[in-house]
Amino acid sequence: MRVSKRPKGAIAAGHPETVRAAQITLEEGGNAFDAVMAAMVASTVCEPVLSSMGGGGFLMACPVGKAPVVYDFFAQTPGTHAPEEGCDFSPVVCDFGPTQQEFHIGRAAIAVPGAIKGLFEVVGDLGRMPVSRVVEPAVALARAGLPVNAMQARIFQVVGPIYMATPESRALFASKKDPARLIGEGEHFANIGFADAMEAIAREGQALFYKGEISAAIDTDCRNGGALRRRDLEAYRIFRRDPLRVAYRGASFITNPPPSSGGILVAFALALLDEATLTKTGFGSSAHLELLAKVMKLTNQARLEAGFSDKGAEDAGQALLDSELLHKYRTSILGVPASRRGTTQISVVDGDGNAAALTISNGEGSGYIVPETGIMLNNMLGEEDINPRGFHQWLADTRMSSMMAPSLLMQSDKRITALGSGGSNRIRTAILQVLINMVDFKMPLQAAVSAPRIHLEGGRLDIEFGFEPAIGDGLARSFEDVKIWDEQNLFFGGVHGVGYEPDTHNLWAAGDERRNGCTAILS
Repeated sequence: MRVSKRPKGAIAAGHPETVRAAQITLEEGGNAFDAVMAAMVASTVCEPVLSSMGGGGFLMACPVGKAPVVYDFFAQTPGTHAPEEGCDFSPVVCDFGPTQQEFHIGRAAIAVPGAIKGLFEVVGDLGRMPVSRVVEPAVALARAGLPVNAMQARIFQVVGPIYMATPESRALFASKKDPARLIGEGEHFANIGFADAMEAIAREGQALFYKGEISAAIDTDCRNGGALRRRDLEAYRIFRRDPLRVAYRGASFITNPPPSSGGILVAFALALLDEATLTKTGFGSSAHLELLAKVMKLTNQARLEAGFSDKGAEDAGQALLDSELLHKYRTSILGVPASRRGTTQISVVDGDGNAAALTISNGEGSGYIVPETGIMLNNMLGEEDINPRGFHQWLADTRMSSMMAPSLLMQSDKRITALGSGGSNRIRTAILQVLINMVDFKMPLQAAVSAPRIHLEGGRLDIEFGFEPAIGDGLARSFEDVKIWDEQNLFFGGVHGVGYEPDTHNLWAAGDERRNGCTAILS
């Protein structure tokens, strides 16, 4: 959506109340960084499975006139492992409909959370408002409550075994109509404990969580089968990182750098595609999708060869962009005949042009609620995707890798787009395809987000509904395992983005329908 007069800001996120928190903040004089953090806190109330102050994430911040910077407030492994005897770590199976997936929960699944420290340090560095004002929309929302919408009810159904696993979680998330099941669509959800806790944390400071009464309660509880200790919380710190930059067809892609893997994998795929002529293939053509699927396959292979599974993530990242490796994979594609896991994204830009893209995750949640706070801590140590060494084999006191990749696209006409995605391993392919749609196929942001996608992983090519039926039949001849979906689905990620044009001060926003995308432009 384009507007002619200079507006106050644009917002894209996965829930109307998440957007509303950012909107309130911008209208009260906050900037994009105040607004994105206000939205993050609100998302933990209205998107409680995908987002939690007991989790962590990344912010790509681009202040006007300054270099972009990534705030890494993702999870950190504890300093010691949980004792084998009495280890609180159990598998649960969640039903996604077309497939099932096993996760692990319990106190031994909890890594050191960074969201609260991220809130304080981002607002302190870049914002205009005090934290106490930034959290006001979320506190009011948690206290008043809201009806559960269809998307959140569906997610609750998927993760039911986790959120019904402990008495404390059941007390917060079970249906008041039928306590044997989780809260459902249209039912009222409030979190008074969270409202009280966030007011206290905002008033007393982040030390209440990391060094005070809350950290003491976590330490006491996690001594019963967990690894997390008060010393881990006290030692946790934010990393401010220089982002990864990759040139692509005259544009600059700026993304989350190692030790996280998502951004570097998108960058690698773009490097493979940079010498291809996608515009001649036509969007959705067999040539377009075959090339895209091959790039995904080779990116998966390069990920293994570069050593993300068995060496330091930063060393692996350097190897992945090594010129010889790029040449090897480029020659595998170009000039050769064809031979036939929960996250949420928030993007904000203000009228001055400050841009912010934030991705946050709680894993699926551990089932453990910090006493009297309404905050469920993460289960990052129980996530197979980010534990390639195997469970209980993680390196102690180490920042964990993630597929999350909040990013910027700076185009030659000065337009800047802030975007990112939820969707576990599909994050990188969702972002990649939106970028290609914008740069190669010249689509507006919303069209680029809404266009159908593919995803290749583990030998299976998933093709989303929306392409010509004959395309799927043709790809089935080139790939042995092909699944053609009969709908657009949240499996393929959820890209929420905003854009800014400095010469005209025009703003626009795009929400991904797959994950209940919502937008607002403030005039």
